[in-house]
Amino acid sequence: MKPMACTTRRAFLLSGSAAAAFSALPSATLLAAAKPKVTLGTATPGGGCQLFGATLAESAAEAGAPVEIDAVATGGSGADLKRLRAGGIDFGQVEGNAAHRAFEQQKDSAEKLLIAAAMYPGPGMFVVRGDSPARTIADLKGKRVAFGTPSSGLTILCKTVLTGLGYDPEKDFQPVYLEKSGHGVRKLLEGEVDAWWGGGLGWPGFVKVSESEAGARFIVPGADGSKQIKGRFGYLKEMTVPAGSYKGIEADLHTLGMWSFILARPGLPDETAKLFAQAVHVAGPVMARKIEQARYTTPANTAAMAPDGVIHPGAAAYLKEVGALR
Repeated sequence: MKPMACTTRRAFLLSGSAAAAFSALPSATLLAAAKPKVTLGTATPGGGCQLFGATLAESAAEAGAPVEIDAVATGGSGADLKRLRAGGIDFGQVEGNAAHRAFEQQKDSAEKLLIAAAMYPGPGMFVVRGDSPARTIADLKGKRVAFGTPSSGLTILCKTVLTGLGYDPEKDFQPVYLEKSGHGVRKLLEGEVDAWWGGGLGWPGFVKVSESEAGARFIVPGADGSKQIKGRFGYLKEMTVPAGSYKGIEADLHTLGMWSFILARPGLPDETAKLFAQAVHVAGPVMARKIEQARYTTPANTAAMAPDGVIHPGAAAYLKEVGALR
């Protein structure tokens, strides 16, 4: 599968820079004694976020990372944000659109959610069965469309994209909300919904649909639609999904999306954030052998993709140690 191209001002810093970053790991010996344990909120089973979190925890343990990561399934970005603010988890995986809203809402707050690591880019797309007549978003109007789970950041992105195109998501479509992200596969293939929204490369649901007997067709706003959406929601990033990223994609697809982040709870000690950032870095090569998305999870991408002023001081200290941040 080809790496995803990006037309944002700050292009992806991909596997080449990742290898360089991995070689720059500090020479200090990783903790061999009892390791501190942190909790990481992921998402509902069957989605890309839950897979990422479980793989991160597993890979960190295999790589001898300095902290033990307990990956906890949650309701998604919205649920993670609530738990983070309440101090119920140490770290939470948050889709970029939801993270953007959180950063905007906390500008005047003394207690802030801060970035511990960048995860991966999430270009948003609709998928339909290969035998569906739908070829454009306009063709989906009035149809049963699975937007995602109620607390998912991808669901927020779906509604943002549709609103930017001039639609009322709740009135112009028949929205279907999923209990778990993975339920979208069955609902689409069995005809319970006409389309399903998701995002990212290596997204488990998209892989299953595209490799099914029915096949898949992916529907995006396109270059003109993306320009229209950005006219209203300028913080969204233009992204290109290369041909061949999933079965059924025969030409590059132009859409919008955001980078997802792992956020730290307010008040998390700097040393804990630093050790976690190191754990993500150490786990990186192991993760990248297991899931497509992890190729983007690098210190360099954390430094490049994080909005100004929202990297946790502890994580920033680690990024400086490995030369990813000045």
